[in-house]
Amino acid sequence: MNKNSENISGWKKFMKSMTKANELGTEKDIMLEHDYDGIKELDNVLPPWWLYGFYITIAISIFYYTQVFYNSEKYSQAEEYAAEVAKGKEEVEAYKAANPELFNTDNIVAFTDDENLAKGKELFTSKTCFACHLDDLGGSIGPNLTDNAWILGGDVKSIFNTLTNGGRPGKGMIAWESTITREERIQLASYIISMQGTSPANPKAPEGDIIYPAPAE
Repeated sequence: MNKNSENISGWKKFMKSMTKANELGTEKDIMLEHDYDGIKELDNVLPPWWLYGFYITIAISIFYYTQVFYNSEKYSQAEEYAAEVAKGKEEVEAYKAANPELFNTDNIVAFTDDENLAKGKELFTSKTCFACHLDDLGGSIGPNLTDNAWILGGDVKSIFNTLTNGGRPGKGMIAWESTITREERIQLASYIISMQGTSPANPKAPEGDIIYPAPAE
């Protein structure tokens, strides 16, 4: 017998030891007496590989149980969660410190050129802002964006902050910071500002106490 035959034979022996499979043609030796509508059952044993896996899961569960309930000071899910949150906050602050231009609103200026305003209009449509404010920005579920009454401010920085952080809690205006870029938020805010003073078909009544731009004296 060559080495390949020995290896194959050894592998077959290993597989047989791990499955305890019966040889073909010996089914009658393990056939149970009962049957269901002519369907008979073989009295096969559970394969050792399955039993070993089952025993391992029991051992792991015992270890996990003892660590969680009897050694909680060392293995605390609450502390692990708090540590991960703290680590995440540190990473966010580090990113902000390394990229101040992305988070500083002091240098934001509204676009007035046609190209950027066109992109802002496209964003207003593609991000479904019209669902709450209508195509002409006259307001529906959301407030009218063409008058000078604002809930959170109507200057470019205030609108940018609203787009970035979302509107009032529970009012449905989501934060777009993770969805559209900083430049796109400025373009969108600029488009909204460019529509102030227009005449929508069915303007919603003014909302908000912040008047911007202020009426001329």
